[in-house]
Amino acid sequence: MREASPGFTVNDLEKSLAWYRDVLGFAVEERWEQEGKLTGVSLRAGGVSFMIGQDDWKKGRDRKKGEGFRLYCTTTQNVDALAEGIKARGGKLDYEPRDEPWGMRDFALTDPDGFKLTIGAEAKKA
Repeated sequence: MREASPGFTVNDLEKSLAWYRDVLGFAVEERWEQEGKLTGVSLRAGGVSFMIGQDDWKKGRDRKKGEGFRLYCTTTQNVDALAEGIKARGGKLDYEPRDEPWGMRDFALTDPDGFKLTIGAEAKKA
């Protein structure tokens, strides 16, 4: 494999789209419509693409999303600056940037539906 493009089924497509685009900084690659109604979006940030689609509620409206799931995304950007930008755009971090024992510096956040994301980069060596 060379890449993965996870897809998330979301409760409120417009809310999730705004969060990924306006808070995290993803760009919209494609929009999918059915009978004039937005049903899904492909988003890209660097080499990462996510797809989000509106839940059709066929499995029930009380279905929990994001449980037991985390995506670890790596970047070459400054993790501290990235985290500050996300917070400045209204994002809430689950934890602030920190150095990990395995040599990464990362932070975590949760999307509007409970999907957990961790964003990290190689920690600077002293």
